[in-house]
Amino acid sequence: MKKPLLVLSALALSISSVIAPIPATAALPLSVDHQQLPSLAPMVEQVTPAVVSIAVEGKHVSRQQIPDSFRFFFGPDFPAEQVREQPFRGLGSGVIVDAKKGFIVTNHHVINGADKILVQLYDGRELTAELIGSDKMSDIALLKVETAKNLTEIKLADSDKLRVGDFAVAIGNPFGLGQTVTSGIISALGRSGLNIENFENFIQTDAAINSGNSGGALVNLNGELIGINTAILGPNGGNVGIGFAIPANMVKNLSEQILEFGEVKRGVLGVQGGELTAELAEAFGYETNQGAFINQVMPGSAAEKAGLKAGDIIVSVNGKQIRTFSELRAKIATLGAGKKISLGVIRDGKEKDFTVTLQEATQNKVKADNLHPGLAGAEFANTTSSDSVNGVKVINVDEKSLVARYGLQKDDIIIGLNRKPIKNLGELRKALDKNPNVLALEIKRADNILYLVIR
Repeated sequence: MKKPLLVLSALALSISSVIAPIPATAALPLSVDHQQLPSLAPMVEQVTPAVVSIAVEGKHVSRQQIPDSFRFFFGPDFPAEQVREQPFRGLGSGVIVDAKKGFIVTNHHVINGADKILVQLYDGRELTAELIGSDKMSDIALLKVETAKNLTEIKLADSDKLRVGDFAVAIGNPFGLGQTVTSGIISALGRSGLNIENFENFIQTDAAINSGNSGGALVNLNGELIGINTAILGPNGGNVGIGFAIPANMVKNLSEQILEFGEVKRGVLGVQGGELTAELAEAFGYETNQGAFINQVMPGSAAEKAGLKAGDIIVSVNGKQIRTFSELRAKIATLGAGKKISLGVIRDGKEKDFTVTLQEATQNKVKADNLHPGLAGAEFANTTSSDSVNGVKVINVDEKSLVARYGLQKDDIIIGLNRKPIKNLGELRKALDKNPNVLALEIKRADNILYLVIR
């Protein structure tokens, strides 16, 4: 008999899922001997209006290059690539974090590729949502509903204060059933190495979460958001009491960056290292094996400028304990470029404090075909302080692509689109949301300004 295979699954739900009937259960008495029984109902009633269901529609686009020899046979007018579109629908969850401005947080994988995002509120209202920005590497997306009134938001807790054993309540839209509440505890903190996302610092919980819970809320008994439910570990994607959520502090940092820049501006410390083993800890005069071991400090990095050295053990960030190198990596990447942080470091058996100003990641590339099909073949990134102007820099251009034929070149800086100024990738993405048929790119090339019109 084969054992069931444990797999990690994102929680967004295909709309075609089959739902089994749910057996009825007997109701519990409200009181015993005229005494009120303990209940989560008051907290749940306060929080549930802040959790929404999300339905998306879109098309998965696949592109296949046509060999030059094949095109030669049919003539130069034969298309250079074959494009196929496959419609899809999906379901997920979201959390209202700002009622006045209509901001909703969910997972990137819930809305990825969506052309239409529909939000259903707890009271049954349905609203169309706009994507403000998202980050694939941390699986966070920020939405906005423009016309909504009388929304309820959820307060964010300080997730760094969580402890294993704290009670947790998960709220979301599993299997498209509608809003569902489950409870459990915090099973573990700082989970990483699961290969779900690039930056992992998960809260693990045994509160039952299933497909469709993606982007839903994990709250404490005060009704405060402690995490965004993201993935589960279980046979065939089913719940076995091992679920993972992105911590609220991480969600807050990422959302603020998306609002300010249209994307996540990752912070870089400039160290390489690994997990702290018992042998390493003993060799470097440290009593426990919790911390991040540094085996190399990159020249010119923020870490070198602050005085960090190979052999140091980072044990805290801004006064909060660091358990693993993976946790350090996730925290640094989501704090944001330019942030000034305090690091607690063990050196020669003694603890020292260092103040570090994080640098900006320079390799945050975006494939242009994810922004607009007319830009396929190029890679973009935000300009940095070394560039002479704010805009979107062309990192690479495929010589065989359409944009190359129109004249787009590596190191060009896009400063405008269709007479609208462009200062960063977020503004470019927003300008391309309406999928214009003609792209008039204002380009800065060396000391010259020129226009490229792509049809």
